[in-house]
Amino acid sequence: MTALRPVDDTYTGTVAGPLSPMRRTTAHATIIKMSVGPMDNNTYVVTCSETGDQLLIDAANDAPQILALLDSLPGTLRAILTTHSHPDHWQALAEVAAATGVPTLAGRADAPGLPVAPDRLLDDGDEVVVGNLILTAIHLAGHTEGSIALALRDAGDDAGGPLSVQLFTGDCLFPGGVGKTWQPGDFDRLLADVTGKLFDVYPDDTAVYPGHGSDTTLGAERPHLSEWAERGW
Repeated sequence: MTALRPVDDTYTGTVAGPLSPMRRTTAHATIIKMSVGPMDNNTYVVTCSETGDQLLIDAANDAPQILALLDSLPGTLRAILTTHSHPDHWQALAEVAAATGVPTLAGRADAPGLPVAPDRLLDDGDEVVVGNLILTAIHLAGHTEGSIALALRDAGDDAGGPLSVQLFTGDCLFPGGVGKTWQPGDFDRLLADVTGKLFDVYPDDTAVYPGHGSDTTLGAERPHLSEWAERGW
């Protein structure tokens, strides 16, 4: 079994391999990204720098290693959010939830497909509070019916710094396009939601943290929206 590596504070957005966590530090938060499982799912730990409260996004696989990561970090896990109901995003959910005893959260329409009944069902616009951080739930339909993205507005107002937005998109937005769809009309629904709820709302420097693979920004992807629409995927 691959051993969990120490957290790397040189954040690039592209993980060096499985179980190689890296940490980004923003004005009021830290974000740890780690690849787990045979499908290289990204799992994220968002920590409020002021309180130490943590949110785990997608307990996707490798439960013992996710728990080992959490044990190695200062702070306290408060909740686990599952971005959507596809099994590669929740293989470790039951074990991690049982071991930590924290509440679980998921989109309302995807809840029946999860192995653990969520303690809280999320709808578009709901807020997830993690210490002094507020993350906004964004319902994006098409990849699944109940996919949830999260937007963290990490403003440095007290220091006069600019607003930064951290966007966790699950499998709805990646570098190079939106997530896979299967049924007629689902691509159009997903592209419309991603366009209207993400690209039309948040600035170009918004960081995008997808469910697999490397990070991107809305600015890097925005010029290609018409190409995605034309190709149909």
